[in-house]
Amino acid sequence: MYRRFVVLILALTIAGCGKKAAQEAGPAQPGAAGQTVAQVPSEMVSASQAAETPGRQTAAAVAPKPLPPPSVTLPAGSVLRVRTSTTLSTKNYRTGDRFTATLTEPLVAGGKVLAPKGAQVAGLIADSNPGGRVKGRAHISIRLTSIDVNGAPVAVSTGAFTRTARATKKKDAAKIGIGSGIGAAIGAIAGGGRGAALGAAAGAGAGTGVVLGTRGAPAVIPSESVLTFRLRNAVTVRSPETRG
Repeated sequence: MYRRFVVLILALTIAGCGKKAAQEAGPAQPGAAGQTVAQVPSEMVSASQAAETPGRQTAAAVAPKPLPPPSVTLPAGSVLRVRTSTTLSTKNYRTGDRFTATLTEPLVAGGKVLAPKGAQVAGLIADSNPGGRVKGRAHISIRLTSIDVNGAPVAVSTGAFTRTARATKKKDAAKIGIGSGIGAAIGAIAGGGRGAALGAAAGAGAGTGVVLGTRGAPAVIPSESVLTFRLRNAVTVRSPETRG
């Protein structure tokens, strides 16, 4: 009897220890094969996942920012050749008026095409002088102010192109001579030789008055004229297209 009693006490003690260990381990969950698996704390699972994917979050945090578009600089003195779109004249253009033109050849710098042939160019009438009535010929000066690059105007500053009106001295002399001849003819009919002299003088004076009362020829830059300009300052252009 004593031996059975000892065995029973040992069995109860072992069972109690196993139950206590199960309670401390937490509730069990069914496993894939019907067995029970102790629940693992969430902190341990998160640490395990982080250990399996080292550097994932760090790489995302330090991802490099995209680089800005490259830029190309046109140095001062660069040549711009353009074709005028309209006739520019001291008759119909005043100082400060605007005009347009187009590039006659691609604008290239650093192996990159900044603006293709035919790109629009804007300009300014820097000076429009119709000339004096007595002396001084008319002249017109123009310069470029912007070039269309990738659909947007880029400001430029160029030297001026100037066109001066042709001289009219021969025409003026002809006008005076015609007036003198007509006056002489009228004077000869009216009063003979002396009348012819007086008529010639009067006619010459009238012809001179006509010349002094009118201006000379206007200064004109015809439409479709190909003109050359040079940049006064360097110009930086961003995001050009690279071409071979």
